[in-house]
This record gives sequence, structure tokens and C-alpha cells, in this order.
Amino acid sequence: MAATRFAEAGVLRVAYEESGDPGGWPAVLLHGFPYDGRAYDAVAPVLAAEGARVIVPWLRGYGETRFLSPDTLRSGEQAALGRDLLHLLDALGIGRAVLAGYDWGGRAACIASALWPERVAGLVSQNGYNIQDIARSGEPLPPEDELRLWYQYYFHNERGRAGLARDRRGLCRLLWRLWSPEWGFDEATFERTAASFDNPDFVEVVIHSYRHRFGLVTGDPSLEGIEARLAAHPAIPVPAVTLDGGADGVLAGGGTAGHARRFAGPHEHRVVPGGGHNLPQEKPEAFAAAVLDVRALARGG
Repeated sequence: MAATRFAEAGVLRVAYEESGDPGGWPAVLLHGFPYDGRAYDAVAPVLAAEGARVIVPWLRGYGETRFLSPDTLRSGEQAALGRDLLHLLDALGIGRAVLAGYDWGGRAACIASALWPERVAGLVSQNGYNIQDIARSGEPLPPEDELRLWYQYYFHNERGRAGLARDRRGLCRLLWRLWSPEWGFDEATFERTAASFDNPDFVEVVIHSYRHRFGLVTGDPSLEGIEARLAAHPAIPVPAVTLDGGADGVLAGGGTAGHARRFAGPHEHRVVPGGGHNLPQEKPEAFAAAVLDVRALARGG
């Protein structure tokens, strides 16, 4: 593990790890819920060996990342994640980077790629075009897909907030098992990440995220402009490799049908056999290969 560093970026003091050549090509690796930067422990060394400057941040509400002001809304909305990423690039003096992520982190990477493509050399996104269509969030899915989203509906009410606050580890461990049915993680692996759920803002950010995406709560007023741009479903023009886990327990079949039209640049889609919802930790070789391949796409070879 690299030493934890900190950067003041927008409304956050972001905790991150950096490895590889400080002058190398920047690669920012972004985790999802309920995971943390430990998901990239086996990916980062592969990229560093290929000359990358690897940045692994902890998202808002996780680990040692903190809000700078007690008055900032503990928003988990998609625009917040995208803006956080842009501010982190600025704070670290990174003009353009390869962005790679899944779940919440994949959403941040897709948003940056769609809205600020001049800052993105290439994109790796698990589950494809990972920008929420909030306007259509009330439309029902097939029953089996609705079943997989039980945790989101749980978080819509105060019973769910209380359940997450009471037993963060128990609930998140259950999600790990359900979402990655072929991943035999041990308790030590889970605990290395579970410490990040002790962040004092974890519950509030998570609850806000799963309520905002269904239009149940208002967002941060400072993010309204970004949310309006995302509501137009902007295309992603940068080179991209998208991934799905063949055994993803959240999105059957990856949920990427129809996503190809959202990618306006060079784009390749791959399915990783046996992979669940946390591909960089479950299948690090496949995830690292996607990052290196999208860099090659960006360089035209």
C-alpha cells in the first residue's frame, strides 16, 4: 500500500494514494459503493509498472476523505461525484488523465468524460454509460431487476437509514456477497475496506445518493447546472473500454444494452467471465488490461 496523501479539492479534503512515476501518464482509479480504494491494490502496481502515475482517491463519505465545512450538504448525487473528480484533477495539477471506475466511481468518470472531455485521455467504465436518467427513475424495471435493487428502496425510508447506521458492516458484507456471487473474499479482505465505512459522513452521503437518483430529495443548489447538463444524456466522446461482469449480481447481463450509442469515440465492450460488481478487486488482470488498452486507443495504436 502507498502512503495516504491529502489534497484540498473543492469542498473536500480528499484522501488518496499515489504510486508509480510522478512524471508518468496519469491514471485515476475510482471505487464504488460499498467499497473503497483497496479495490485497486492489485491493479495499481500493474499500471505503475507500465509508466503510470496512479492516483486512487477515496470518494466523499469514505475513509479519511472529509468535508471542509460542516455546512456543506452531504450530497451523494451524481453531479457531486463528477465535480469532486474535476476538482481533484485541478488540485493535483493533472491536465488530462485516463479515468477508470465502477459503480459510483464509474459514474464520476463517465460524467467527467462527457462534460469535460478535454481533461480525459481515455475512459474505463464498468456497466457502460453510468450516468443516471433521473427523469425516468420512476419507470419500473422487470421484476427480477427490481428485486436486485431492494437495497435502494430500503434506503428510501428512515428504517433503511437506521439499518445502515446500526450495522454498516453487516449490510455492506451482505451486498458484497450478493453482488459478486463467484468471489470468495475472506473476512480480512472485507475488513480492510470496511474501516472506510466508519467515516462520519458515510451514512448521510449514501442515503442522499439513493434518494436523489429517484427524485425523492433535492440536491445541492450549486450543482443544478451540472445536473441539467446530465439530464440531456450527453455522449462520451473520449476513447472508452466498457466492462461487464459475467456474474454481476446487481445488473443482470451487465445492464448495458443500448449503451453503445452513448459513446461517440473509439469504443470497445468486454464481458469478464465470472466477474461480479467489483471487477478491479475480483479480476484485476482484466481491469488493468482495459486501462492499458484504452490508453493505447487514446494514442491511436
